[in-house]
Amino acid sequence: MPELPEVETTRRGIAPYIENKLVTQVVIRNPRLRWPVTTGLNEKLSGQRIQTVSRRAKYLLLTTATGTLLIHLGMSGSLRLLSSYQPPAKHDHIDIVFDDDLILRFTDPRRFGAALWTTEPPSQHPLLNHLGPEPLDTTFDASYLLHRSRKRQVSIKTFIMNAAIVVGVGNIYASESLFIAGIHPKQIAAKLTAEQAEKLVNAIKLTLQKAIAAGGTTLRDFRDSEGKPGYFAQELWVYGRHDQPCKQCGHPIELIRQAQRATYFCPHCQ
Repeated sequence: MPELPEVETTRRGIAPYIENKLVTQVVIRNPRLRWPVTTGLNEKLSGQRIQTVSRRAKYLLLTTATGTLLIHLGMSGSLRLLSSYQPPAKHDHIDIVFDDDLILRFTDPRRFGAALWTTEPPSQHPLLNHLGPEPLDTTFDASYLLHRSRKRQVSIKTFIMNAAIVVGVGNIYASESLFIAGIHPKQIAAKLTAEQAEKLVNAIKLTLQKAIAAGGTTLRDFRDSEGKPGYFAQELWVYGRHDQPCKQCGHPIELIRQAQRATYFCPHCQ
């Protein structure tokens, strides 16, 4: 599933090509995504110029003078730019066509993505209005995390994966951040100390920054290609390394299940 770093890499990949471009047509081949594609999207978006391409959590926001298109890549979605028309494949559900014949094509084999139009400020949209701060913003700091963790009787891994607390800390990045911070994933959030909060916030920021950088360095060209960013897999400390030696101490990495998700950790370092 595309996580925050992959979505941010996608944003960076498409923004230079479509910002300030005029939309001439929206072709919808299959409106049945996770939520139905907004009715009349072609009429709403055509004739509008894309002012900015931004991101909130794992949503891409294509903003115009009259509204914003929210795009979510779901579990298998991707975006790519075509310099000229190419016949769509089975899972190519949406084309956004620009005045220079550039096409932004949305592909989603599992159809868990979304393309929704809103005329209200995106921050007020029901899918976004409950979200916590961005992990790389200055508002996400140790004092904030410590304050939100008080009286929370859930594991620290479950806590930091809660998008109402902080967005974008998916399963991979939660395991990695907790390892770097030296915190056991089953520790109760309410027992987080000020020192641990400082270490964990720094670890989350570092992990995501490195992941975004890794996505950028392995990024495939978003023009006339698959449009999929590179994933942060080559530098993982614990995730996916069950029974392999810890890179710090040599102890075998262990695997447990938390909230039906795989959690990898080193019992010696954490």
